[in-house]
Amino acid sequence: MAQDNNFLLPLFLLLLLGHPTTTQGEYQQPHQEISAVDLAALHEIKSSLADIPGTDFFSSWDFTSPDPCSSFSGVACSPTPPPRITSLTLGTGLSDSPGLAGSLSPSLSNLTELTQLVLFPGIVTGPIPPQLGNLKKLRVISLTNNLLAGPIPTSLSTLPEIHTLDLSHNQLTGSVPPGLSGLPMLKVLILASNRLSGELPRNVPTQLLHLDLKNNRLSGWLPKLPLSLRYFSASGNQMWGPLNGLESLTELVYLDLSMNHFSGTIPTSLFRPSLSSMLLQRNNLSGGIPQPHLVVGSTSSYGQGSIVDLSHNFLSGELSNALAGVEALYLNNNRLMGKVPWEYVESVYRGSTKTLYLQHNYISDFPLEAGMALPDSVSLCLSYNCMVPPVGVGLSACPPSAGDNPNTCSNQLMVRSNDHLRSLRMKLSDLTNIELLLRVVETTKPPAVPRGVQLKNIFKALGLVCTSYVTCIPRGALT
Repeated sequence: MAQDNNFLLPLFLLLLLGHPTTTQGEYQQPHQEISAVDLAALHEIKSSLADIPGTDFFSSWDFTSPDPCSSFSGVACSPTPPPRITSLTLGTGLSDSPGLAGSLSPSLSNLTELTQLVLFPGIVTGPIPPQLGNLKKLRVISLTNNLLAGPIPTSLSTLPEIHTLDLSHNQLTGSVPPGLSGLPMLKVLILASNRLSGELPRNVPTQLLHLDLKNNRLSGWLPKLPLSLRYFSASGNQMWGPLNGLESLTELVYLDLSMNHFSGTIPTSLFRPSLSSMLLQRNNLSGGIPQPHLVVGSTSSYGQGSIVDLSHNFLSGELSNALAGVEALYLNNNRLMGKVPWEYVESVYRGSTKTLYLQHNYISDFPLEAGMALPDSVSLCLSYNCMVPPVGVGLSACPPSAGDNPNTCSNQLMVRSNDHLRSLRMKLSDLTNIELLLRVVETTKPPAVPRGVQLKNIFKALGLVCTSYVTCIPRGALT
């Protein structure tokens, strides 16, 4: 369910940094010829790139023009003579423009006054020129949604002014250069959707605000992350280990570590409303959801647009009300049990929670009072739990993957025979190993064997003595 939400921070920073331009009405200085070095570099850049049919970017690059600074698309220059190129944007960026093809020329490095380099989506191939490391005034590099390949040049680690580095949605390989950790001005680092592998550097720039590494082939534990971090995504990788290092990241508002192999408990400090997006689905996380009074900063409430996805893990215990009010809440495919707190029911009834998925757990009660009508905007799924869903809560709001039987208790505390479904009432308070109970019955695939043999084998594996078909107690509990 994880959504591809990159926020507007990188775009905002690009606009904030801007580039010097003149507008109508401002004093226009007398024409000055552009630097011969910069003009030669533009020649080389154009010769290595081309408009894809349907793109009309380079039509304005007429080298007979007396002033490329004002007539060339994507080119902005300094106002002081002789004019030097300070910003270069390659491509139109329009949604109906297919972009550019070709490769990036090493001559880019001759634009020594360049502060911003942007390449809009296209099919530009080849490596990122390592000579870009010579552009010591660069503050923004954005080369996204192309077919750039090869490693990230280590020379980029020598850019003292770099603020935003976005190389996402390409075909880059190799590891993340450790030298990036030493960039003193780096605030935004986006390397998502490449083919990067290996472990992350042990340290991350201490002033970083935005770190996006999703959809790569990265492995290993999480590194030490800066306290300033507000956006962090590493979903769709092969990372593992605990999440303890996230405990002190109190500035986080967006966290996505879904579809990895992380294990252990979720730090209590993450269950706070200021972390409005927490996506940890499809990992190996365990433990429970803490009580609200244990969460620092839980005095506020979740608001519009909040999303928490903890589905497809191994969370257990009774559901606390710490996540009540989340607009989109996914807790399905875990081992949660017991009665759902009233706060969740109330939040669903009010419409502040618009999506609540609890299917495939061990929940025994959802206390929706008779006559309470759910808002049409609410999606509530309770199928495959240890209860019959309330009247009016059917399967229509459940995803297709939830299955088609709303009250089979996930096949974990119920046994399906050849000719009927019989519920086993068990005195769970007398059982000493609930996890054994869940593991053993969970792996049973009824009706693989005849009913009598099936029941007998399950009871034997659980160490139960059955006084009838429907009542079982632990072996040794009889006197």
